[in-house]
Amino acid sequence: MARTTSENSLIERDARSVWHPYAPPVASPIFGVQSAQGVRLTLTDGRELIDGMSSWWAAIHGYRHPRIEEALRHQLETLPHVMFGGLTHEPAVQLCEELVRLTPVGLERVFLSDSGSVAMEVAIKVAFQYWLAQGHPNRQKLLTVRGGYHGDTFATMAICDPVNGMHDFFRGILPDHLFAERPSCRFNEVCEDRHLADMEKQLASHSGEIAAVVLEPVVQGAGGMWFYSPAYLTRLRALCDQHKVLLIFDEIATGFGRTGELFAATHAKVSPDIMSVGKSLTGGTLSLAATLVTERVAETIGQSDPGALMHGPTFMGNPLACAAALASLDLLGQEPWQQRVQAIEKQLQVDLEPCRDLAGVEDVRVLGAIGVVELRDPVDMAVIQPAFVEQGIWIRPFGKLVYTMPPFIIGPNDLSQLTQGISRVLAQHASC
Repeated sequence: MARTTSENSLIERDARSVWHPYAPPVASPIFGVQSAQGVRLTLTDGRELIDGMSSWWAAIHGYRHPRIEEALRHQLETLPHVMFGGLTHEPAVQLCEELVRLTPVGLERVFLSDSGSVAMEVAIKVAFQYWLAQGHPNRQKLLTVRGGYHGDTFATMAICDPVNGMHDFFRGILPDHLFAERPSCRFNEVCEDRHLADMEKQLASHSGEIAAVVLEPVVQGAGGMWFYSPAYLTRLRALCDQHKVLLIFDEIATGFGRTGELFAATHAKVSPDIMSVGKSLTGGTLSLAATLVTERVAETIGQSDPGALMHGPTFMGNPLACAAALASLDLLGQEPWQQRVQAIEKQLQVDLEPCRDLAGVEDVRVLGAIGVVELRDPVDMAVIQPAFVEQGIWIRPFGKLVYTMPPFIIGPNDLSQLTQGISRVLAQHASC
């Protein structure tokens, strides 16, 4: 379909002024969006796409959910924004109370921020400040696993995967941290001693330098879309306690139901010392994130010089975002999201399994509302992205990974169109 004049104008204007994520100054291909409703995006040329990405995993209830929009309208009429330094308000307090109630036991203090990367920056800063408060300035290292992704700010880049992340490009600028082998035990496999051997060795060798172990529980997201055994977390919690090291969970991508449990840590019944959430916290409506810590960690920082956590985003605790988050959490409490995710998981397992036989496919894996087809070679985005759009679906691969994380409200027919579109495009791509 030829682009309309308005479509050409939008793309041309974009090319003159806009810089998109992970793209050169002029991004291509790029598609204009006119509106969104439910699980569909309407492009400015009139085409409709089923969104298989939930807007980078955030729009779990789909677009324009009436309950969330009503909460925003009500909040807009009373208090759209106010600084959080020295002031407080009902939406923020109520949200923090809800997060303490819903998250793993022991996380009792909530620091609000405005993006997942910042929430992880805060988590890292909390860990470092905790040890400084106790007179241990040498604990300046973080220990993580290969294959992880924690954000694009400098502190978080430094603990992303050292090969597939941005370490090489920023070598000498980023701080050096410690990396153990990623958990090789798959989700339904037994976690054996060998799976933690490297992690245990690093902890034993560097425990006096390590402030915290940081990882994404059960699911490694943008670093590789890898699913591993919850038992790994159980044993890691014991190792951190043994070596007196804090444990940080990054639940930015996994929080609020994506893996089939409200939080990925729930699969292992493990509580970290610090945990960050974001993305789907507001149902994908506004940007909001949070870092939760135990009372022990918070009190240690509060009772030592300078007596405060040294961080303060300008839009921290934005009332509109907090209202959206409360509405989203209320929906999770009232709607059968868990049954929906289970149905998505079963259909993804059936529908994507035939991709395993396609040329160039390395692996197919599914967990909760996450379906992944791993290829042997990286995709050509200039070719594959328009091919997905021609199938009427929005899929945004990266590297060797073609994956879908659809909204929880997606029906079986729309999900079939997603999976069939993925299969067709990969079959065509393999034959090229």
